[in-house]
Amino acid sequence: MEDDPNQHIKEGNGVVQRVIRIGTRKSQLAVIQTESVAKKLKELYPGVDLKTVAMSTLGDKILDTALSKIGEKSLFTKELENALERNEVDLVVHSLKDLPTVLPEGFTIGAVLKRENPHDAVVLHPKNAGQTLDTLPAKSVIGTSSLRRAAQLKKRFPHLEFKDIRGNLNTRLKKLDEKDDFAAIILAAAGMRRMGWEGRISQVLGPDDCMYAVGQGALAIEVRAQDRDIVDMVSVLNDLDTVLRCIAERAFLKHLEGGCSVPVAVHTELKDFKLCLTGAVYSLDGSDNLKETMWTSVTPANQVEEVVSEGVQHVGVTARNVPGGAQEAAEKLGVDLATLLLERGAGEILKAARQHNEAR
Repeated sequence: MEDDPNQHIKEGNGVVQRVIRIGTRKSQLAVIQTESVAKKLKELYPGVDLKTVAMSTLGDKILDTALSKIGEKSLFTKELENALERNEVDLVVHSLKDLPTVLPEGFTIGAVLKRENPHDAVVLHPKNAGQTLDTLPAKSVIGTSSLRRAAQLKKRFPHLEFKDIRGNLNTRLKKLDEKDDFAAIILAAAGMRRMGWEGRISQVLGPDDCMYAVGQGALAIEVRAQDRDIVDMVSVLNDLDTVLRCIAERAFLKHLEGGCSVPVAVHTELKDFKLCLTGAVYSLDGSDNLKETMWTSVTPANQVEEVVSEGVQHVGVTARNVPGGAQEAAEKLGVDLATLLLERGAGEILKAARQHNEAR
């Protein structure tokens, strides 16, 4: 049933305001991210009253198990999507990397906002100030909850050891600083910057050291697909560069059938209408890996259709104001690169990684 656009109305001082309820996780970072989106929407639609509804997700509650061991694809999204389905919220702000490549029926990503730095960052224990991963002593323990990070960094820095660390950003930093368990931890640079903690970043890891997760650094707004007014409202927040890069990345991951439980990494660039995607798969220790790069043209001259037809999604993304032909080219790029890697044995690497992870 389509939501009535006038269902949530607030009257005051003779002014009628539509109330839009925004769902978010309760973590400090999630709330900061949601507030940044609400601020943008308020600037664009000053007549709309925005209310934030915060809730805990399964991923927030299970803190003693590595994410990759839980095996649930919608760890940080399910409760929020349930609220969206029950019409308790009108849109949800996510970190795009938390959103599975296949969304539940009836939902869509109505906007992908301009990406923050997507790379991973090294945060050192205070006693190791001035060091880098290269210079840390042998057997130094590095904390990361990500199989993708661990696989790449084990291969690149064989003198280091890697152990799981769970919790939100605040919790992980506390574990680093207040104990001697870890010499450093690896976190997304985007989260550190959004929290205002850039000063703690000792080193940003480039693609030669560690490629990032699909969608990392980008915020996504999930909506009910049939709420055309909400889809139209949030669509103005789409960033063309980020949308096309993330569609390619998500298509790559979807075609590989990857997720949290396998190490898959990407790097994308869009320059002079040329979209370039590097994708890789790894064994858990990084010793077995496949990495390839492909590119495609997203030249405006090839994109006659400026507005995407209603209901058209590309790996869960509805970007009404991004040329449809460019979105199709981006999705095809991701599928083509995944197909190439699968032909070269990526399926076997990922299957073994999945089995080894389950046996750990």
